[in-house]
Amino acid sequence: MNCKVEQTKNANEVKVEITIEAEKFEEAIKKVYFKSAKYFNIPGFRKGKAPMQIVEKYYGKEIFFEDAFNELAGEALEEAVKENNLDIVSRPDIEVTQIEKGKELIFTAIMQTKPEAELGKYKGIEIKKIEYNVSDEDIEHELGHIQEHNARLISIEDRPVEKGDITTIDFEGFVDGKAFEGGKAEGHELEIGSNTFIPGFEDQIIGMKINEEKEIKVTFPEEYFSKELAGKDATFKVKVHEIKKKELPKLDDEFAKDVSEFDTLKELKEDIRSKKQKENDDKVKYETQEAVMKAVCEELKVEIPSGMIETETDNMLENMTQRLSYQGLKLEQYLQMMGKTEEEMKKEYEPQAIEAIKSRLAIEAVIKAEKIEATEKEIDEKLKEMAKTYGKENDEEFIKNENVRKYIKEGLASEKAMDFLVENAKIK
Repeated sequence: MNCKVEQTKNANEVKVEITIEAEKFEEAIKKVYFKSAKYFNIPGFRKGKAPMQIVEKYYGKEIFFEDAFNELAGEALEEAVKENNLDIVSRPDIEVTQIEKGKELIFTAIMQTKPEAELGKYKGIEIKKIEYNVSDEDIEHELGHIQEHNARLISIEDRPVEKGDITTIDFEGFVDGKAFEGGKAEGHELEIGSNTFIPGFEDQIIGMKINEEKEIKVTFPEEYFSKELAGKDATFKVKVHEIKKKELPKLDDEFAKDVSEFDTLKELKEDIRSKKQKENDDKVKYETQEAVMKAVCEELKVEIPSGMIETETDNMLENMTQRLSYQGLKLEQYLQMMGKTEEEMKKEYEPQAIEAIKSRLAIEAVIKAEKIEATEKEIDEKLKEMAKTYGKENDEEFIKNENVRKYIKEGLASEKAMDFLVENAKIK
């Protein structure tokens, strides 16, 4: 195999021409034939037993070309990219220029390469100081959550529903006199005042008694996810079966002993304050880094190839698909609910994708400018930490894996570069 690389008229774009020997192409054709022979049914031969020449004569000599090309192209392209140290950021646009039996296989691939970013001002960046302090209200708010989590539910039988009660209800919804899909449930638990139902629904439950039935009239919001119901008037038939009320535990030392490892409420409050302060410190660190990076990116000069943006938005959509799957939703369902297409969603992601790419390119440029790198000792320590996290302390293959070491090395260098930018920023 040989290849020729040339720059196209477009910035950060190369054209790679690859020539594969005729013998190698012929071998690939034979390999494809042996893989697929069992599928060919030709008169006069048992299924899968027809010789290659007969199959080619019956279906046309080009029958194996596409699969043979696929057998060779990916590996050849990967080798060409590696040999020429190309940092590719887009899918290849492939064109076959010669594919014929007994001749060399020739094809071209146009690909975009990672751009060189030119740093502007990156030392002495001015940002406002970010601070988050823990207040007494924060402590009380967190204690309130713990109280709620440890509350008892008491059945109420001598009064109607009040705000804050937890009711068990049956309901069925109708629009224009017809029941609609998803509008019916039995034994549904609803906290009055939680605002989890259509606006106005929960308010009309207030005052109802056990076993009472009532018709509740509401209007679906204009922005409701179901287009068939958005803005429509609806009537719900509702029956109340149970009324329960939360009884919160008293905030005292006994409460602290029950819900934590501490003996006093004072100690519990101090622990909450400490944890909240750690959260705030982490938030300050993250937002400070974000502010510095935003300022550095504003000074950065770079032309980002379209393929790089496309890859980034694809990854973002893939991540979203994964997050939705944890909620039992498919991307298609979510897009339908939002009234958007996949392409529209990707378009919305573009500004965020460009920002993420710029940040990475800026960090890489700082690493290069300041000659930042991770030491072998730092890599070994991080590797041990990583192996422990994933339960691979005794996995020699993992510990000695060069790709894992490279990943850690690049990650540590990026962390150091970010620390460098923050340390050299002017925080006012």
